[in-house]
Amino acid sequence: MSKFQPEIIYEDEVLLVASKPAGLLSIPGRYDKGEPSLLSLLNEHYTRVLTVHRIDRDTSGLIAFARNEEAHKHLSQQFEARSTRKTYLALLDGRPLQAEGIIDSPIAADPAHPGKMKTARKGKAARTSYRILENFRAFSLAEVEIETGRTHQIRVHFASIGYPLAIDALYGRREALLLSDIKQRGYHLGRGQEERPLMSRLSLHAWKLELEHPATGQPMAFEAPLPKDLSAVLRQLRKWGN
Repeated sequence: MSKFQPEIIYEDEVLLVASKPAGLLSIPGRYDKGEPSLLSLLNEHYTRVLTVHRIDRDTSGLIAFARNEEAHKHLSQQFEARSTRKTYLALLDGRPLQAEGIIDSPIAADPAHPGKMKTARKGKAARTSYRILENFRAFSLAEVEIETGRTHQIRVHFASIGYPLAIDALYGRREALLLSDIKQRGYHLGRGQEERPLMSRLSLHAWKLELEHPATGQPMAFEAPLPKDLSAVLRQLRKWGN
């Protein structure tokens, strides 16, 4: 039995929406043969599940799947036409000067760093809008919408304006968030104690998803509850980080 337990947010005969835990692949990876994925776990319980879109391994939150070919075609067309609405929660390192804004910068692979992306004039069009929901002393919580779905788009865009995700080993300044990062002064550990991270994965959550039902055409809206690690970080920020 897998240690990962995805939460089913919605299901009917043609549509399935699940909340993926961080650390779990969306679909089987090219170089991760044999590792569990959200798709493989769902296929253990459902007759057939078809991939429509995906999120990064270390991002938590919503993913929609089709349960037959016709629904797959309908949903795929929605994502390609950018008629769906995808909203994320992102904990940022620092406090952007503008409370809301749009980052409109093309994105391309970084030839100097395989597996990494960067903003580039000749890259693929990418557009991200954001609104700051809460400001803390050294961090901020943003509501983020992406109009395009480029690889690592949110991570690259916020890093490009100087406010990377609070936790992002590839584009940011740290690979885990500690209580001492939040409290800063006045934090002391007992002798021989080692500080354990509050959160040690991307500080990014696929929070809301809006789409048309592939059979009825009715607009549908889904929301993924905050995972425990992100909830714990926000509690500490509200207590000590203001």
